[in-house]
Amino acid sequence: MLASYPLLTILIFLPLAGCLLLLPLWNRAPFARLAAFGVAAAELAFAGWLYSMWRELEKVPTKLPGYLLMEDTAWIPSFGIRYTVGLDGISLLMVMLTSFTFCVALAVSWRAIKERAVLFLTLMLVMESGIMGVFLSLDLALFYLFWEIMLIPMFFLIGVWGHGRKIYSTIKFFLFTMFGSLLMLLAIIALHLLHAGQSGVATFALPELMHTRLPLNTQLWLFAAFFLAFAIKFPLFPLHTWLPDAHTDAPTAGSVVLAGLLLKTGSYGLIRFGYPLFPLAAQAFTPLFYTLALLGIFYASLVAFAQEDMKRLIAYSSIGHMGYVAIGIAAWQPVALSGSILQMANHGVTTGALFCLIGMLDERAHTRDIAAFGGLWGKIPLWSFFFLIFSLTSMGVPGLNSFVGEFLILAGTIKQSPVVVVLSFIGIVLPLIYMVRLVQEVVFQKERQSLVLEDLCSREMAILTALLLLDLWVGVHPAPLLDMIHLPVQLLTGGGQ
Repeated sequence: MLASYPLLTILIFLPLAGCLLLLPLWNRAPFARLAAFGVAAAELAFAGWLYSMWRELEKVPTKLPGYLLMEDTAWIPSFGIRYTVGLDGISLLMVMLTSFTFCVALAVSWRAIKERAVLFLTLMLVMESGIMGVFLSLDLALFYLFWEIMLIPMFFLIGVWGHGRKIYSTIKFFLFTMFGSLLMLLAIIALHLLHAGQSGVATFALPELMHTRLPLNTQLWLFAAFFLAFAIKFPLFPLHTWLPDAHTDAPTAGSVVLAGLLLKTGSYGLIRFGYPLFPLAAQAFTPLFYTLALLGIFYASLVAFAQEDMKRLIAYSSIGHMGYVAIGIAAWQPVALSGSILQMANHGVTTGALFCLIGMLDERAHTRDIAAFGGLWGKIPLWSFFFLIFSLTSMGVPGLNSFVGEFLILAGTIKQSPVVVVLSFIGIVLPLIYMVRLVQEVVFQKERQSLVLEDLCSREMAILTALLLLDLWVGVHPAPLLDMIHLPVQLLTGGGQ
């Protein structure tokens, strides 16, 4: 019975429909905030309900093996474009991450966004719909549409509500992402035409396009276009330069969504589309993928150590942590890929929490310079406690979520490439250095300036407690999430029927 309802359509368009609730509240920002958060909370509850039902949904047969729910209907028949969306264990994990992250982003911006607040809330809900569409689309034309929809609100979030060199960062973000998007669009059209030439059927459907017979040279060119588009969003070295600027100048909510979700669309795109469509080319790209991932880990860590702006330091740490996700994908082995998918969610929680903490401190002190702080454990102990815990998570301390993902990635990769794993272990030491330095100088070092700071309020405590509980749950008991993604990972890597 569940399969007969358009549950995935509701999941995608509920936030967009929620924008209609904000129209009569255009000049009543406090009520608009409540309405927007209510819509985001309803989306989170819906995603949580789907998670609670995934064992039952697994028993329901669908058109594609491994999928829990699917919806398929003609959209633009003359071009072979269909509205095809599907939910498997991987996309369900990303859906839960998306709905949770937007609740956090809206809550953390409750007081920070004062000008044009309703427009800000509207753009946030539009972006949530776009990201949901990216994680659920199984038609490449539909995927590309949602891919573009999710980028437009972020462009305005940085440009309108950002600070510092916000126009520069916005234009840089736009140019990088648009370049990658156009390359991917050309590759999608080329693949569509090649499949139509072979089969006589015009389609953008992922399952059909996976059966297109392509020589290696053609695969290499098409995969390169997809790879560049997704590598920019990842971001992989040397295509990462837009990210530190975007993070530094974005509002806190923008940084939370950027780190928690937009980076994950790049890694998800490679897993869902890049590798299944072009397996031979992906295999040929593996040495390059390993090299770029390792360069990103070492380069980002070294640059992070030199940063004086806390937000910029965490932005560079994101590049390094996503390098481990890249290693797991490049290995394309069940254990490593499971670790990468889990680490995508872990990184969203941990880095999102650190950006929340830095944003909360910036609201109070009006600065993010490391040199301005010291002795915060004695001044704001609750903030310092959460900052210490999430810094330890970023370092990969056992018992916290990041350790599980990184361990699985390296354990799965060691048979494929022992040299990469050895270098990755060396790279793990570098975050210990710059994160220990950050905690030492900000929390425990002698006070440098006499700042009068208030500790966390109840709203901020609720946000950080929710993030911490999720962190601890995955760190101590990751089995439910790993069970959920087990079958689709096996099918992707050739381990399932």
